[in-house]
Amino acid sequence: MALVNHVINTPDDPEGETDPRTKYPSQEFEPQTQDYPGWTEAMNPRPDHGEQSYVGHHRMMGMRALITGGDSGIGRAVAIAYAREGADVAFTYLPEEEQDAEQTVQLIEDAGSRALALPGDLQDEEFCQEVIAQTVAEFDGLNVLVNNAGFQMTTAQGMEDLSSEQFDRTFKTNVYALFWLTKAALPHLKPGAAIINTSSIQGYHPSPSLMDYAATKAAINSMTFSLAESLGPKGIRVNAVAPGPVWTPLQPPTQPAEKIEKFGQDTPLGRAGQPAELAATYVLLATEESSYISGSVIGVTGGKHLA
Repeated sequence: MALVNHVINTPDDPEGETDPRTKYPSQEFEPQTQDYPGWTEAMNPRPDHGEQSYVGHHRMMGMRALITGGDSGIGRAVAIAYAREGADVAFTYLPEEEQDAEQTVQLIEDAGSRALALPGDLQDEEFCQEVIAQTVAEFDGLNVLVNNAGFQMTTAQGMEDLSSEQFDRTFKTNVYALFWLTKAALPHLKPGAAIINTSSIQGYHPSPSLMDYAATKAAINSMTFSLAESLGPKGIRVNAVAPGPVWTPLQPPTQPAEKIEKFGQDTPLGRAGQPAELAATYVLLATEESSYISGSVIGVTGGKHLA
């Protein structure tokens, strides 16, 4: 298998490139909205998934990974990183996101790895079971499961305009799918395997307008802790990554345009994060370099605290 390592050009202003406040744009975003689920090409500015910057170091050679919601955002950044580290990558996406999914497949294959794109809705237990079965059949095994896909939608009045339909969709996508996928994957995970869940700072500091979403992220934290304790004796590590405000296609369709303008500016670093800035954490948690890390939630929040 060929492994492509993309070279980072030496910056003209090394000091500016290493300052976390100015590494990415920190000015206000242009007000923008999209229909759910959102598309990468329609965003301004376009998110950075590490297409030009992530350099692989052969840390996942021969590994097989499944990433839910891998077509765009954090999921795409993780898919690029895993592929450039040498792993074969399967990922799920909603059928409406076909354009983004095709681009992710190309990026994985350009790195010399095998790609498996799996369209469907994670609210469906049968689809979750099929996803695991197809990944194992195609790659002859599974080493890393990344439960990353999530649904959020803001409400203007908190509980008062939070419908049962939205509450149900949020929990099925964010929590039930994690349960179904993990349960289906367990018979195929051997000692050394890793499960990585995507939590959120919302699981610690819930916003009233994201009441249901925040509750699912708190549940994911709890499930991460429980799974780590139950699977540790089997040699399987379970951790979570808790992003702060990250510029992904999930944001414009699910928040008011006026909130998008100042998205991420309330962090100590003064800006939103980019998907590329989370990839290395997911690589760390998938590899032997984190062999004694289990039952942890790692915050990637621009300086906001989780406690």
